Amino acid sequence: MITPDWERRIAELWAAFDDHEPADFLAKVEALAGELPPGDAVAEFELASAHDSIGHEAEAAVHYERAFAAGLDGKRRREAAVQYASTLRNLGRAEESAALLTAERDAGSDALDDAVTAFLALALTDLGREREAVALALGALSRHLPQYSRSLADYAKALMPDEAAG
Repeated sequence: MITPDWERRIAELWAAFDDHEPADFLAKVEALAGELPPGDAVAEFELASAHDSIGHEAEAAVHYERAFAAGLDGKRRREAAVQYASTLRNLGRAEESAALLTAERDAGSDALDDAVTAFLALALTDLGREREAVALALGALSRHLPQYSRSLADYAKALMPDEAAG
């Protein structure tokens, strides 16, 4: 069972990521994950994130898939979708990455919307769809500008291929 104390300890470990050697960090995440029941969705997500953060994309993908299969939900599910899509792209599976992120964009809205869009732009670039990628990135950026946001959003729309503009 995940307790507030467990959440605090995993958050503190992530906050200190740069203070650890990769193997040490992974061992600490494995120890915390081991406190949860085998196959726990959150444990699998944390293991995936740890492997991903230290450059073990293939192992991360396995844990992301297990986390989804175990019913990962809430904020971690959305984070996992972004991270897994990035992992897929790094593994040369950009088409799967783009499909996952496109579905994520259509699924709802939250604080990670621009992250979803940014990683989708990277996947589209790998697929040779650079113009669409730039349009998405500019559209996301336009929402954060103190000035020129409407103009930049209009330019972003103009760059989109007709079939993707909707």
